[in-house]
Amino acid sequence: MELLQLQYFLAVARLEHMTEAARSLHVTQSSLSKTIQRLEEDLGVPLFDRTGRRLRLNEFGIRFLRRAERALFELKQGKQEMRDLSGLEHSTLELAVTTASTLPNILRAFRKKMPDIQFHVQMLATQEMVTLLHRGEVDFCLSSPPIKGEDIECQIVCIDPILVAVPKGHRLAERTSVSLTELREEWFVGVKRGYGTRDLVDSVCNSVGFAPKYVYEGDEPARLSALVEAEIGIAFIPSTARNSRENIRYLQVEDHELVREIALIWHRSRYISRAASEFRKVVVDYFGTNPE
Repeated sequence: MELLQLQYFLAVARLEHMTEAARSLHVTQSSLSKTIQRLEEDLGVPLFDRTGRRLRLNEFGIRFLRRAERALFELKQGKQEMRDLSGLEHSTLELAVTTASTLPNILRAFRKKMPDIQFHVQMLATQEMVTLLHRGEVDFCLSSPPIKGEDIECQIVCIDPILVAVPKGHRLAERTSVSLTELREEWFVGVKRGYGTRDLVDSVCNSVGFAPKYVYEGDEPARLSALVEAEIGIAFIPSTARNSRENIRYLQVEDHELVREIALIWHRSRYISRAASEFRKVVVDYFGTNPE
């Protein structure tokens, strides 16, 4: 069994389409098909159910996929460890976040400490983040809510109150706090379902007897402040994401402890390079110095 066979198998297993997998690997479809066929011959079992070019993992394929991902994960960790031991830091720190409000300050502090290390950040929903964690494709995640799992390490770094943002001319603008039930008839702007803050807020509102009515649902939390200021709707915004716009007022929630937990997350088996270890220290120090 060859390493190339495993890499090709993973691509086909994830896309379940031979043409698309060949395109992603920059190889011919014929070459890819022959490689998968040789792998199946080596194993003595078929790994896919086939319908034309469309493939679907069968029971053998599902079980083998878990083993193949684990094998390639360990090889990738070994490569990183050897680079670290030889004094050659891997050039790019891979990060994924569900919450980006504190990220610019954290990255600025990290760059000051390790200016030669690059980083690559992806903004993801929670389930997408879990997938990348299990594949070993990210060093750290900054997530709200925290992610639990057998292979996942999770360190809570911040308890972040969620506030109600209203435009300056709103009926509640002169208040400093508000009860959730007073918001029953309001129109909201927010992020889509699947993002931690949205799911948390919807759940708490449902527990007091109403579902928030959204006139806008998007993928960019930073845009919500501009929409509130334009009087499109009001919003639930975490304290760490407060914007200093003059035309927005922020109210505390009176009758519920509406807070989100921000966690630093990594795969338990992932090798922690010196750069990654330094990034973890920067995150912990940042929230220790800037408690919410």
